[in-house]
Amino acid sequence: MKNKTVEQLIKKALSYQKKGDFLEAKTIYQQILKVFPKNVRAQEALTGLIKVNQNKSFTLPPQQLVQQLIELLNKGQFFNVMDQAKVITNQYPNAFFVWNIYGISAAQMKMFDEAVIAFKKSISIKPDIAETYNNLGNVYREKRELEKSIKIFQKAILIEPDYASAYNNMAVAFSELNKFKEAVQACKKAISLNPKDPSFYNNLGNIFKEQIKLHKAIEAYKKAIFIKPDYAEAYSNMGIAFKSLGELDEAIKSFKKSILLNPNLPSSFNNMGNALLNQGKLNEAIDAYKKSISLQPNKASTHFNLSFVFLNNDQLKEGFDKYEWRWKTPKFSSQQRFFSQPMWDGKKSLSGKRILVWSEQGVGDTIMWVSCLSYLASQANKCILECQNKLLPLLKRSFPNVEVKAEEKSKDKDRNDFDFHLPLGSLYGKFIKEISINFKPKAYLFPDPTRVMFWKERLKALGKGPYVGISWKSGDMSHARLPNYCEISELYSIFSIPNIIFINLQYVKFKEDLKKIKDNFGVTIHNFDDLDHFNNIDDVAALCKSLDMVVSTKTTVPLISTAVGTSTKVANWKQSPWNNILLNPRGPSIDIYEKNTRENWDNVFNSIAEDILKLQME
Repeated sequence: MKNKTVEQLIKKALSYQKKGDFLEAKTIYQQILKVFPKNVRAQEALTGLIKVNQNKSFTLPPQQLVQQLIELLNKGQFFNVMDQAKVITNQYPNAFFVWNIYGISAAQMKMFDEAVIAFKKSISIKPDIAETYNNLGNVYREKRELEKSIKIFQKAILIEPDYASAYNNMAVAFSELNKFKEAVQACKKAISLNPKDPSFYNNLGNIFKEQIKLHKAIEAYKKAIFIKPDYAEAYSNMGIAFKSLGELDEAIKSFKKSILLNPNLPSSFNNMGNALLNQGKLNEAIDAYKKSISLQPNKASTHFNLSFVFLNNDQLKEGFDKYEWRWKTPKFSSQQRFFSQPMWDGKKSLSGKRILVWSEQGVGDTIMWVSCLSYLASQANKCILECQNKLLPLLKRSFPNVEVKAEEKSKDKDRNDFDFHLPLGSLYGKFIKEISINFKPKAYLFPDPTRVMFWKERLKALGKGPYVGISWKSGDMSHARLPNYCEISELYSIFSIPNIIFINLQYVKFKEDLKKIKDNFGVTIHNFDDLDHFNNIDDVAALCKSLDMVVSTKTTVPLISTAVGTSTKVANWKQSPWNNILLNPRGPSIDIYEKNTRENWDNVFNSIAEDILKLQME
């Protein structure tokens, strides 16, 4: 007792309890009570052990059997563990530790429902083991039942208040709920309890990274690496933070260090592929993604990432094939639709057949990809397009030979009005030859001509023109997307051109920006308050058709304007994953001006300004 604190002895006793060695645990509790007879934790624990021993049905398996089970668990032989655990629990149904081992193995095999049952069984037998609650909380987190997982972690902490791992795991669950304040608090508590565990600092870095507090994230990763210099995962995560800051050289350096420390870590190669893509080193990026896939063949997100690099590198067949992996990623799996009819493979004849094409992503994607719809419709006896409600008027008018209708997912399994189906994002991949030859097709969207005339007359009331529509940001300005967009101040070369009537085509959060443009450049961007830019796509298309030119970054606007045939100038980030045939606007009069990752937008907008000046001379 002199060399150890009471807390340390209780921990040791609990350790023996977890192993099923109740005699040793009992001895330690008795030693504590000799010196501190009023210690409540020792009293309660000893009372619990006595009750266990008095219960004859609480016979536990021999320690040798349990040890063999642990050895199999440590070797990763999870199915064998589960088989043997079943045999043991049939004979010793109250062997709570064996139920816990069974749950751990089931969780490793992604058999989460079985794991929950096993952990709950263990808890029902022995409700005072914090580790079992912690294990159960992790399973609920894997099942995405995050609120429930947090409550379970809190129970583990009530049993064992200094359980650092439970705090750390709870921090992850909070973070996944986007409750970052609580996540940081829980993670810092874990660190205070065990400041020498590098994984806690790594986790803290991940939480800061999710908050886009990138410098704080890097600081946390560096602390993890200081404790564990060979921490490959921390180097890889730090590389992601550097990449998000635009410090690509530092990012690559971090990824290479991670790979040097652990050449079998697939995420490091995947992350390096992302950074190499942003540097425009496409062949090197392809090699990195392929290496990641060789280590983790079924990781859908890596195949999906590789699709964009192939497409950016004009390896269209490979790119479109890899793009099909999107359905196995979390983002897209929820958008998948299931019919009794097969998906069209692009090879089977559609003569005399009916095919359903369904929108799978955003309005802009639908507008872009229907540029290829006529190729499909010409082959089939009947073509049905299901799309978003707001696109119905425009697409019905534009594709009179196609049955355009709203989505009706509730009837998918019982439908018999088609023979094949195809998600719209897969359409280009079936007509690679056609889209390669005809990258600038004729206008394929036809606004209401009466509305086009209405807008032309309304524009004339503002002056004689030229009339230039403008858009500069997306509705989704998340951190990863920011390099695709410019700051208002970077449009100065365009706004400095006199005698241009600028028309707002921005559809979200534009009022403050319009004021900034007026205050900083003395230029009025005319906005039509009675036009619902977000929902009335048909009228937006009519307005675009009435303009002389549209200037935009990569938003939905240039997809509409070029599709109706209006001269469109797109300011584009060259190393963007979206800079390829699948995701660039298509139409008869489009020009794309590119900036490199390390460049500002000056040259791009200077070139576009020259085009606007030519417009004045016409």
